[in-house]
Amino acid sequence: MVFNSLVFIVFFAVVVILHYCPFPWKIKKINLLVASYIFYAAWNPPFIILLWLSTVVDFYMASLMGRESNQKRRKLYLIVSLVLNLGMLAYFKYGSFLLDNFVALLSGFGIEYQPLPLDIVLPVGISFYTFQTLSYTIDVYRKTIAPEKSLLDFALFVTFFPQLVAGPIVRPQDLIPQFKTPHYATREKFVWGIGLMILGLFMKVVVADNLLAPVSDLIFGLPMPVNPLDAWSGVLAFSGQIFCDFAGYSTCAIGAAQVLGFGIMENFKYPYGSIGFSDFWRRWHLSFSTWLRDYLYIPLGGNRMGNIRTYANLMITMLLGGLWHGASWTFVVWGGLHGIYLVIERLIVGSRKIKSTFTEPSPVLVSAMWLPITMKNLRVLLSILFTFFLVNITWVFFRSASFGQASMILASMFGIIPNGARMATSHEILKVMVVMAAILFIHWRMRDKDLATVIQNTNWVIVAAIWTLMSVALILSQQTGDSFIYFQF
Repeated sequence: MVFNSLVFIVFFAVVVILHYCPFPWKIKKINLLVASYIFYAAWNPPFIILLWLSTVVDFYMASLMGRESNQKRRKLYLIVSLVLNLGMLAYFKYGSFLLDNFVALLSGFGIEYQPLPLDIVLPVGISFYTFQTLSYTIDVYRKTIAPEKSLLDFALFVTFFPQLVAGPIVRPQDLIPQFKTPHYATREKFVWGIGLMILGLFMKVVVADNLLAPVSDLIFGLPMPVNPLDAWSGVLAFSGQIFCDFAGYSTCAIGAAQVLGFGIMENFKYPYGSIGFSDFWRRWHLSFSTWLRDYLYIPLGGNRMGNIRTYANLMITMLLGGLWHGASWTFVVWGGLHGIYLVIERLIVGSRKIKSTFTEPSPVLVSAMWLPITMKNLRVLLSILFTFFLVNITWVFFRSASFGQASMILASMFGIIPNGARMATSHEILKVMVVMAAILFIHWRMRDKDLATVIQNTNWVIVAAIWTLMSVALILSQQTGDSFIYFQF
């Protein structure tokens, strides 16, 4: 069941009606929990067992940690949680990947080994809810939060359907307390939630699926090189596609939660308006980047142990962040490139005593340091474009199925293979360029603004007209219920 389907619209309407019926609050929470299980079961019902297992084990391990004063036993309970959650994630997401690399390693030593295929089906959303439940047990172990006493509230935290399968990755202290007392949306919040859902679906269905995906899928699906313009069009199309697809899901999730009276964190803050890569990771997939900061980068030592250790911590964090996205070395390279960018950025601005990439904003315009331009707005714009250019290089590895394909695309982009085939039509290329120019312009103009504030300060007639146009475009563009890209992660 995906947000961009008629089935979900009916499902969500029933959930909203039940939520605003005059039932006791506990009954409404049970309704939400059952609805969340139904929502998840629509993909593959047996995988609900994994949700139950993670929920029950983490709930009781945290409870035991809360009652235990012996540090060794508390650590043992944490290890049980880590082994269960990371073990399930390793098997389902990385089982085949690890086996293939083991076979390749043996082959390098001249040993031929042909194992039986594992044929593992990846449970949708397992990366997201695994990180979400781990944040709970780790925080209980650290004594930053108290163990939750209500299994119902904790189960709802793990399975809350708006953000269950693709985030945002919500922290327990941000969501569980909202289940303690009745939560309903005011008329203004209800309307705003519906508006966010329309905006998110517009980004996904109209922009990502209909305007950008055709060119992206065409170029990355070809077995031969293309000319530089086609290559850049395909990469730019994917750059816009993945943002509108993923940010569209997050916007829908935030809107759906808002309609039900709950608040979940913002996940994107106009990332293509970033100045440098510290800034990029404060704007792109915020719930994931802050998770990496709090549960990986800082525990590794952060920036507290000297420059060399800081650079190593950055690289380890981003490499594992890349691997989190998928069981492929191309994702590792994607994360590694971001790590290299962050290290270079720190080296360039090191004399300014920049704080940790994951904790404080950079006090300088990183790429602007290389530009002898005094006009502030132009300097900012050029810095944004330079950062966006480097981001697109990383997207080549993220989208490519192999290093061979990534090399071919990059060679086409930079004219190393100048005589590649011309595949995309002039109309398709122009469409991609116009859409991406619009996205970059919006991110540039909105990088320091809040959408809700802008809407509040805009004439309601204009806002209503825009939302109506988006709704009409959404209806006209809806042909299939394509899954969101991040469901595969």
